[in-house]
Amino acid sequence: MARVIKLFGLLCLVVVTLAAEVRVKRQDDDQDPDSVNVEELCKDRPGDEYFRLSTEGDCREVVRCTRSGLKQITCPSGLAFDIEKQTCDWKAKVTTCDKKEKPRKVLPILKTDEPICPEGKLSCGNGECLDKELFCNGKPDCKDESDENACTVELDPNRAPDCDTNQCVLPDCFCSADGTRIPGNIEPQQVPQMITITFNGAINVDNIDLYEDIFNGQRQNPNGCQIRGTYFVSHKYTNYSAVQDLHRKGHEISVFSLTHKDDPNYWTQGTYDDWLAEMAGARLIVERFANITDGSIIGVRAPYLRVGGNKQFEMMADQFFVYDASITASLGRVPIWPYTLYFRMPHKCNGNAHNCPSRSHPVWEMVMNELDRRDDPTFDESLPGCHMVDSCSNIQSGEQFGRLLRHNFNRHYNSNRAPLGLHFHASWLKSKKEYREELIKFIEEMLGRNDVFFVTMLQVIQWMQNPTELNALRDFQEWKEKCDVKGQPYCSLPNACPLTTRELPGETLRLFTCMECPNNYPWILDPTGDGFSKK
Repeated sequence: MARVIKLFGLLCLVVVTLAAEVRVKRQDDDQDPDSVNVEELCKDRPGDEYFRLSTEGDCREVVRCTRSGLKQITCPSGLAFDIEKQTCDWKAKVTTCDKKEKPRKVLPILKTDEPICPEGKLSCGNGECLDKELFCNGKPDCKDESDENACTVELDPNRAPDCDTNQCVLPDCFCSADGTRIPGNIEPQQVPQMITITFNGAINVDNIDLYEDIFNGQRQNPNGCQIRGTYFVSHKYTNYSAVQDLHRKGHEISVFSLTHKDDPNYWTQGTYDDWLAEMAGARLIVERFANITDGSIIGVRAPYLRVGGNKQFEMMADQFFVYDASITASLGRVPIWPYTLYFRMPHKCNGNAHNCPSRSHPVWEMVMNELDRRDDPTFDESLPGCHMVDSCSNIQSGEQFGRLLRHNFNRHYNSNRAPLGLHFHASWLKSKKEYREELIKFIEEMLGRNDVFFVTMLQVIQWMQNPTELNALRDFQEWKEKCDVKGQPYCSLPNACPLTTRELPGETLRLFTCMECPNNYPWILDPTGDGFSKK
């Protein structure tokens, strides 16, 4: 039976399973698609890769290999399947209708019964021997370029080692074989259930009222400190006087990039310099125009959660970013605790275009555990999890949202009490008043307990570095540092600087800041706005 599935949250596909028994000779372009040798077609082909059986027709149909045979996908009318991007798109934008499959990459020869190369060297796909260190270093060294074609977390010859708890010790390093171990081996009943509320995107007049409603200064954790959130701020349209005031109130400010380019591949395939300009540039802008001078901007989240592999994390280490919060973990029976990337990730690289870091990096990963979005977990069949609350597409009412919050809280609370992440785009909470009301109701209900804390990403790391049992948390100094809100807003009437930049021709943008107006609108080649510089 045909099923409609959602792809990238926008375009749907119709899926039909073809009989696995269909076996005829391999077809040419003008032959019947049913006349295929499935075994031959699927040999050494990834199960998640879609390909065409024919280049004739309307470019809408592709198949992929499954254990039960070929699964056929048909794009909706008006769309075509882009072989390179592996998704449906508007037909006018698809230029790969003449291609049956993605180009086959030559793989290196990493495993053989007898060594092909001397010790310390590995074999390229063509038999050429090169130093092991040259494999997966971001630049092709083999003549056939195969040294850069097997670089996943599992295959990279220079990958991070598996977790070794004798070498990986707190406060600097934390790992466990499956990611579910509690730091300090504390009994679950003595672990505070931490909940992190995070927001992605620009902070401005469209959402400041929402943030003031949720964090109204009256809601306190069991240690007497106000509840706090983490904001991953993107630059364009952000009001920096508002960012400055959120920081004054003890919320954590992190970066969500400077340009927020809408091409997901820009992030997945970004160079070291791309990530440096985007994230260090964004931090520079926030520090200058929100007057944040305490070095507290230490977190990164990748747009579209498209992590940039080792390049992103090399940049983060060099620029003293402490954590990334972009990698998702598939919905599992027991959620995963954050971990450091000195050792190998304890879960599969889920989503993120499979470009997770494979090497060892001195960076914390604030892993995004997928939420279980079933309405009735005791009855409903399993559904794929969702990482952002607004990507849980089945939520249609406040009542459903409330059930999701409580069910996922119980999943964490009744197992290993790994931090529960509730990640939002503000626009979703504002789309229906009942969503906001349900979240506030949930927060107040949780604060009625003595073992639930709404904290920032940094506060989670602080607790993990110094695991402290519930009965001693009232005096946990790291959480007391920003307990009280001090002072008044830095300015009552920020400068509304009307600015342009040659990088964004034809646009005049207002930059709201309590600081002095810059000469230009800050952008990727000129993050300070002092003057346009050439690369």
